[in-house]
Amino acid sequence: MGIHQTAHAAGRGIPARAGVGLKADHYRTIIETRPDMGFFEVHAENYMGAGGPPHRYLTAIREHYPLSLHGVGLSIGADRPLDQAHLLRLKALNERYEPGLLSEHLAWSSHGTSYLDDLLPVPYTDDTLNRICEHIDQVQTAMARQMLLENPATYIWFKESTWRETDFIREITRRTGCGLLLDVNNVHVASTNQQWDARAYINDFPLDHVQQIHLAGHSLQTDEKGRPLLIDSHDQRVDERVWNLFRQVIQCIGPVPTLIEWDSNIPAWPELQTEAVMADVLMGMSNVQERRHGTLG
Repeated sequence: MGIHQTAHAAGRGIPARAGVGLKADHYRTIIETRPDMGFFEVHAENYMGAGGPPHRYLTAIREHYPLSLHGVGLSIGADRPLDQAHLLRLKALNERYEPGLLSEHLAWSSHGTSYLDDLLPVPYTDDTLNRICEHIDQVQTAMARQMLLENPATYIWFKESTWRETDFIREITRRTGCGLLLDVNNVHVASTNQQWDARAYINDFPLDHVQQIHLAGHSLQTDEKGRPLLIDSHDQRVDERVWNLFRQVIQCIGPVPTLIEWDSNIPAWPELQTEAVMADVLMGMSNVQERRHGTLG
């Protein structure tokens, strides 16, 4: 089942540092100034055309920085076969840029011939588990490499779910050999919306399979009962509570490639870079603490 690979073998040149999502707003700044950045991540679907300015800029940036490739449209959790044409486009992009990490979401975003703008949750049942594992096996076979699966930002819980989310994700890694992308903001969002204990969630998460972390901002709304409702909006700075959860994670597993996601209300480059510097500083502090406790060689 799947392509089995240890967490330490899968990075393909991406350092255990902070990176940021690559946006067209910052192409020229990056090329002209060569900022000190661990890596850049791109949404695969933005580069599935054959050429044009996006590819020219991405090729120039790839010459100097590692890349991670993050898919948002494969619809791993959909109750339908994977779109083979989409999978082939993803394979071509993977071969063209040789990203250090390749990831997708534990979600679905397609129905019939329609593609939706949202990443929607799945019920945690045996049928869903079997289908997702089959899809991941197909992806890893097509790519001839390991993929990472990202935990979702959820707003509801399905009554028919028979698995806890952390156990469901753990079983996926066991069956398929995929790695994990731990989105810490998603943990905070889902835990707030569903009244979970976020720190307990992280303690129960299969952290030994985590090869990448995502950090992002979210927006606050309220539900019909006046309770906090967090939206995974990626449109502002990382919240302090998310930074605190990040500290908890890296104290357990040490530094790993960590991405700052900022996908709307894109800031000027210095503000985005400041967020990445913060992540690097915290990972550096974690490294020092581990050495003090004798856990590093």
